[in-house]
Amino acid sequence: MKHHHLWALGLALVLAGCASAFDPTGRSPREIYEHAVAAFTEGDLYEAQRLFDIIRLQYPASEYAPDAQFYLAEISYKRQEYVVASFNYSMMRRQYPTHPRAKEALYKAALCYVQLAPPFDRDQDYTRKAITALQEFIRTYPNDSLASEAQRQIRRLRNELARREYSIAEQYRILQSPQSALIYYDAVIEDYGDTDYIEYAFVGKVEVLLELRRYDEALSVCVLYRQLFPRGSLRERIEELQQQIPANGQRAGFKP
Repeated sequence: MKHHHLWALGLALVLAGCASAFDPTGRSPREIYEHAVAAFTEGDLYEAQRLFDIIRLQYPASEYAPDAQFYLAEISYKRQEYVVASFNYSMMRRQYPTHPRAKEALYKAALCYVQLAPPFDRDQDYTRKAITALQEFIRTYPNDSLASEAQRQIRRLRNELARREYSIAEQYRILQSPQSALIYYDAVIEDYGDTDYIEYAFVGKVEVLLELRRYDEALSVCVLYRQLFPRGSLRERIEELQQQIPANGQRAGFKP
């Protein structure tokens, strides 16, 4: 009997919710928009989406259409539907480029890809898309306060890309494939000089070159490291590795 009462109470609540749903028939765009915003604020995303969609589809020329499109993106973002949210933010900005919320829409479209960026050991397609979108925001609004935050996000994401390349190099060393390891150390050195993994890539490259007895190249990498990082955190390790280079592998005029 107790379960029956609970079921009846639940049904009554559902029916009450349905009965209280706002009927937009004959209502102005403003009334529909205000009810949509209220539903969004109260966390009723289904009702909010229903009403914002009505504004977007039936009143596309109204002053409330841009905000309705923005809120639809916000709803998708709250639901963690980041691909859909990014699409809706981008659509809002394309359709209403001069709207006050166009800037926020561009930034949040980029944030959707930031949310989709996976751990470093997974495919990094979304990470690269996030970086591209953040760079677009910086180009469009270079003096905006969010530009510095966008730059911080880019540094973090680039660090993850560098970490991926470096980890692959390390895996190839475990698999005793030094030539392949060199390719990925070089990728970090050439493409990710602004990340936390650049100095480690130099050390790894020197170690592999020593294993391969390519002493002239190893010495050149040590010299380059000293030039780029005169106060580098791995300077002592580079010096240790340099001591392992046979004397005939050194170049005339080099000063340790």
